[in-house]
Amino acid sequence: MIKARILPLAFKNINAREKEEFNAQLKVLGELYGDVAEFMSPLVVGSDISDEVDAVVFPQLVGEAFSEKAALSKISLPVLVITSQFGTVEMWDWEIVTFLRDAGLTVFSPYTVELARCVFRAVACKKHMRGIRFLMFQDDPGEGMQANIFKRFYWWEKQCTEAMEETFGLRIIYKSYKELNAKAGSIDDNAARDICRDWDIPMEGVSEANYLKAVKIYMAAKEVIDEIGGVEGVGANCLNESFHSETTPCLAWNMLFERDNILWVCEGDTLSLISKYIFHSILKLPIMMTNIYPFLAGMAALKHEKIDSFPDVPNADNHALCAHCGYFGFAPRSFCTDWILRPAVLEIVNENAVMADCRMAVGPVTLAKLHPDMKKLTLIECEIADYAQYPGSDCRNGALLHYVNNNGHEIMDALSSHHALLIQGEHIPAVKQAARVFGFEVRLY
Repeated sequence: MIKARILPLAFKNINAREKEEFNAQLKVLGELYGDVAEFMSPLVVGSDISDEVDAVVFPQLVGEAFSEKAALSKISLPVLVITSQFGTVEMWDWEIVTFLRDAGLTVFSPYTVELARCVFRAVACKKHMRGIRFLMFQDDPGEGMQANIFKRFYWWEKQCTEAMEETFGLRIIYKSYKELNAKAGSIDDNAARDICRDWDIPMEGVSEANYLKAVKIYMAAKEVIDEIGGVEGVGANCLNESFHSETTPCLAWNMLFERDNILWVCEGDTLSLISKYIFHSILKLPIMMTNIYPFLAGMAALKHEKIDSFPDVPNADNHALCAHCGYFGFAPRSFCTDWILRPAVLEIVNENAVMADCRMAVGPVTLAKLHPDMKKLTLIECEIADYAQYPGSDCRNGALLHYVNNNGHEIMDALSSHHALLIQGEHIPAVKQAARVFGFEVRLY
């Protein structure tokens, strides 16, 4: 795990007792947060801060802070105040925290250990993103299958790629999806059997021949990833250019995450991948991308999924159906309560293709997405209420999503994409804190 480099700061004129308390608290920080933060040798307020530092922490606050406004206001890095023996902020420090904020500092005063950990991880993520690589397999996005739909997507535009790279300092590398599949097709069946011998993938209705086709996509993609180096996210224009492939990359994405900790995205959606990378780096919790079909969208949504009606529920305007590629959507097996590989459903993909039929736990989820301007986050409090099955449709097993705040009409105006990210659990406070590290404006629904 990448750790945040944290500089502890002390005030100049503390007495012997206060120095002892400072050192004791610094030990507490190391014990509680040593797995997410590297604590450097302490300096006093007013010292020059190295460019290697990602954030500063005050293990102790004293009244001297009120007379050090000039020195304190020069701190441009995020500032954490963690002054209690329990790894949180002391209540007695709220006055000084307010003073620091009024002096122009970006101050975090975490009231739980997990909240502090999220801030540390956000600081590390922001720094680490400057240099990572995302790999997308695509050739002529938008020109292939269902061009009337796919040519509308912003994530394939040059200006979107340039904005992502400039904003976050990462690099997006594009390789041919056609060549990836040609490479996969040249792999011997026995070699594929060897590589997947210990995978233990639950399957139903998938022949060995079709399973091996999917395994070979993993092998081919892994070879390209190893050649490039530094790849932390991968995806492909798998639907729009499905004619290049005899299968789908779903199984490959599962294994790349489970074995190599490489995040994935469907349909080459780099904007969703960046969103997913940030949220997963901060929270380290199950997250997935799916299509969101608000009940308020009516027949425009139903027709696409080849279903006649949404589930019959009270308060229908405040619900949505989540479905992607015939089922709930793709997520790694470790994120799910149920996961089984089945034959693909969509007519747009090859008849030999496969897809994961999976479920995340019923209960609270946070719907989160980075806005296309790279400056705002949309956060929606939701819950997975149930799952709905429509045999013979493009939604064989979709999730019934309920907006917790019963604000469906507002959400219709808030969504920036049909691709939604669902994070397991209630995480609005943590994401709001982490958003301040990146300077994101948060829009909460």
